[in-house]
Amino acid sequence: METKIENKSLIFSCNLWKHSHCLGSSLSFSWTRNGTHFDTDKDPNVSLKPESGTLVVDISRVKAEQYEGTYQCTARNIHGTAISSNIVVRQSRSPLWSKEKIQDIVVPEGVSLVLPCEPPTGLPPPILFWMDSNFQKLPQSKRVSQSLNGDFYFSNVLQEDSRNDYICYARFTHTQTIQQKQPIKVKVLNSKSDFEAPAGAREPTFLVPSGSSSFKTVLRGHTLEMECIAEGLPTPEISWTKVSGDLPSGRASEMNYNKTLRILDVSESDAGEYRCTARNELGSARHSIHVSVTGASGTRCAASHPSRRVEDDTIIFTDIQSGSSAVYQCNISNVHGYLLSNAFVNVLCESITQFPFHSERRLQSAADAQDGCLTLRVRFKGSRASTLDGDPYILHENGTLEVPNAQARDSGRYTCVARNTLGTYENHVSLEVKGETVSIHYRSMNPLYSVTVKKKKKKKKKEEASVNVNIISDTCIDGAACAGFLPERPDPPSDLELTDQKKRSVQLTWTPGNDHNSPIQKFLIQYEDSLHHRGHWHNLTEVPGTKTTAHLKLSPYVHYTFRVLALNGVGFSHPSYHSRVYKTDGAAPDENPTGVQGFGTEHNNLVISWKPLTGLQANGPGLHYKVMWRQKAPGSDWTVVTVANNSKFVVSGTPTFSPYELKVQAVNDYGPGPDPPIAHGRSGEDLPIAAPENVRVNVLNSTLAEVHWDPVPFDLIRGHLKGYKVYYWRKHSLHKHNPDHMEQDILTFSGNHTRGMLPGLHPFSLYSFNVRVFNGKGEGPASHSQQFKTPQGVPGPPTSLIVTNPNLDSLTLEWRPPHDHNGHITGYTLKYQPVNNSNDLGPVEELALAANETSVTLLNLKYSTRYKFYLNAKTVTGAGPAATQEAITSLDEGKLSDTEIVPLSVTVPPAGEGEEEWRKELVNGSQNVMLKGLKGGLSYRVRLVTSGHHDRPLRSEELVVTLPAAVASRQVDIATQGWFIGLMCAIALLILILLIICFIQRNKGGKYPVKEKEDAHTDPEFQPMKDDDCTFGEYSDNEDHKPLKGSRTPSNGTVKREDSDDSLVDYGEGGDGQFNEDGSFIGQYSGKSASRDTAEGHESSEAPSPVNAMNSLNSFV
Repeated sequence: METKIENKSLIFSCNLWKHSHCLGSSLSFSWTRNGTHFDTDKDPNVSLKPESGTLVVDISRVKAEQYEGTYQCTARNIHGTAISSNIVVRQSRSPLWSKEKIQDIVVPEGVSLVLPCEPPTGLPPPILFWMDSNFQKLPQSKRVSQSLNGDFYFSNVLQEDSRNDYICYARFTHTQTIQQKQPIKVKVLNSKSDFEAPAGAREPTFLVPSGSSSFKTVLRGHTLEMECIAEGLPTPEISWTKVSGDLPSGRASEMNYNKTLRILDVSESDAGEYRCTARNELGSARHSIHVSVTGASGTRCAASHPSRRVEDDTIIFTDIQSGSSAVYQCNISNVHGYLLSNAFVNVLCESITQFPFHSERRLQSAADAQDGCLTLRVRFKGSRASTLDGDPYILHENGTLEVPNAQARDSGRYTCVARNTLGTYENHVSLEVKGETVSIHYRSMNPLYSVTVKKKKKKKKKEEASVNVNIISDTCIDGAACAGFLPERPDPPSDLELTDQKKRSVQLTWTPGNDHNSPIQKFLIQYEDSLHHRGHWHNLTEVPGTKTTAHLKLSPYVHYTFRVLALNGVGFSHPSYHSRVYKTDGAAPDENPTGVQGFGTEHNNLVISWKPLTGLQANGPGLHYKVMWRQKAPGSDWTVVTVANNSKFVVSGTPTFSPYELKVQAVNDYGPGPDPPIAHGRSGEDLPIAAPENVRVNVLNSTLAEVHWDPVPFDLIRGHLKGYKVYYWRKHSLHKHNPDHMEQDILTFSGNHTRGMLPGLHPFSLYSFNVRVFNGKGEGPASHSQQFKTPQGVPGPPTSLIVTNPNLDSLTLEWRPPHDHNGHITGYTLKYQPVNNSNDLGPVEELALAANETSVTLLNLKYSTRYKFYLNAKTVTGAGPAATQEAITSLDEGKLSDTEIVPLSVTVPPAGEGEEEWRKELVNGSQNVMLKGLKGGLSYRVRLVTSGHHDRPLRSEELVVTLPAAVASRQVDIATQGWFIGLMCAIALLILILLIICFIQRNKGGKYPVKEKEDAHTDPEFQPMKDDDCTFGEYSDNEDHKPLKGSRTPSNGTVKREDSDDSLVDYGEGGDGQFNEDGSFIGQYSGKSASRDTAEGHESSEAPSPVNAMNSLNSFV
């Protein structure tokens, strides 16, 4: 029976069917729960698989405890009924400890003490252990130990047993939870401080079990554990004996410092009286345990048929027939319960009616039968009815005929004959060898089958092939189902059998499956360990494809299940059906834990750790470890403790950083493993307690010093030496102006060094330093602080360098002393040199300056020249880095120059002489400037002014510049530019529009007075203009011929008649007689001018005639 949980479902397997299905009758299954029929159809959460009888309970939607109970499976067919063993289903629980207030325990030194655990009842029972509040397992010894029921026993208490955190833990394996009891506080009174007399020495007495004798009953095949714990002072030693004989060898082991005796696989011979003895210097005590072994079965085997009878635990069959095939069930019961065992009997003795396809499995089974009547003989006959056995044929034990080096002459009809006492059967195989193809035709009662085996070409003249006649393809020749001979994955092997069974090995045989036209290359054998890793298959070994047997090496205490996979050119087959379970016996471990090391987490402990063994390496149940250690000193003894379910152990109360020798040995219920090798470790580190001595310093230069010290003795380091650290800091500079500096620097020198360099020091300074050693725990005390001085060095650059009061041939340099003097300043060095326009440097001039100077004026410098200056400070050591600056002595490249550009005068005819205001433009150090917005044909006066501080003029120069009247563009002809042509067209169009408007206005206003005068030809003079209608009056004939006012009179005082008498000067509102802004001559004559311009001293030409003006405009347009 098998029960498991998968995907939140309970699965109960009814394994009775695996034998009964061979009977060829249909099976029916049913289940009972708590002795009554379990109707699976009415419960929606329960399903029954009809082909296997497996019961599946879905617990994803309900509570698991609803299905607690006892289940039993029943299988039925026409041959009878089989009943499985009971399956008890109970939900695993991890209850909490009941809340209680635990009183502190106060006891005098030397008395015995028991700390009860009293765990809650769990299913299954929890694993108990004691730890402190830091989850460190409490150390146990022959004086202090834990009993089988979880209580903590002290044979006698010591001062070191006082603590506040004795805690019992319970680990529930199924629920993966750990519960803990309330901590117990134990105080052991001190005889000196508490005035409590310690308990005196005494003989041993037993704390458990009580009395002088006790009784214990154990089931056969189970494990027997007996326990004796004694108290006394000094701590007693425990020993075991068997009164009626010796302790069973190989199955008995003493554990828990000899307080527990364990016997595995108990049998009736183990019954009897066992005695444990506790002994110390003052006496001894004994306790007898009477052991009885029960479990002798009361066997009931059904034997209602006359052909079988039952004798004790054996059923005997007579007159066996084919109908005797059945599953026989034996019930073994006693007061403790019952067990059911099934036996499958399959009668194979029957006459041979056909030679079945792929019958090797049936033949092999028949050959192994014990009844002589079933012995099967197989032989091959050729076409001449002669038996084929011998050269060149090879007849194998399983009936296979091998024809090595097949030739064309081997073609023919072969007959396979199978015979036993009940009959004979023949099968015929046709073999035809054709060049590169070998065809084997096999005909039986089944349809015709064929196999085609292709041979590879060889260079030899003689073609060779090896044909195995029992290799038969599943491809039929006749019918539509016939397929091509394409290679496929092989079929899985079958008939796995285990033979030659030994403690550490077994032989596995199997029958290969069909290779599907691709030869099998190899077989892969895998195993499952249902005891340690159920459900996980591991690769064990591989064998060539020509073999069907493998000798397997096994490990002790493993429940092996094997399966085989075949590999051909296409790939692996599906796994074969697994073999039966093969259980190897347990044995003592073959190896010990690896990776043993010792280290300390505190200054007074030693942590011993190791890599635990796996379940496969344990070789048996009850795996635990014997941890041994001793201080690496002459005369030290090994201390031994037993540790289970853990991979480390903490030894407390050790001296600081002491060397230890360590050993960890694996032990199980069958005994200890081999003697382990010795590993080395050390207890915990503590801070060093000494500082380096003989510390000294050697100053190498102004920035480098070397520190020396003597190493600290190893025993005073108290840990792994990591190195030394030098703490140093600059107290202050030796220059009076610098403040104190207390910034601390640290240099670390790893390893066992005795000196170190201190780089990057400040010159002319006072330093302090000390040295400390450090280990893995931390730093030790510092050595006495010492001081040293660094010599003077070169100073730093001047803090600042600026140029003031620049003139045409002189300037002043001002600076501030360096920030880092690095010694006593002895003076300054000034170097300067000119720089030309191409940045080439000229000759260097050098000037030595006193230490107290902060400025200097340089005279007789070159005009309009750039200079570069270098200034550095000096000490007795040398000159420091220089500060640089650049300046010029002229305006061209200086930053202190402006340029004023002022036009002197502009002569514009007919305007008179006059001056415009000066315009100013800033040059800002450039050597040329472009003046924009000037008019052609005019003369300008340009003045260059050099300004000093507060815009004070230092120097000025003037020059007169005359611009040409017209400057033709050398680059672009404006007359050909599109924008210019468009502008001219727009102006012409505007003038045309204005002229049209002018003529329209004139036509509306009547005749033009001038026109009337011209038409009349009566009076050459104009008439006065009328004010009311703005028209001209008629000229008077009596007036003198005098020129119009504002006109120009000839020098002789007469007016020339050939000239026009009309003048627009007298009638225009402006005295200049010019056109309007748009260039048109519009408007009318004014009869009278309110005020005429009589500007004297201005020359002007005569005003043009209106007609001429119009003509000129028309010609322009």
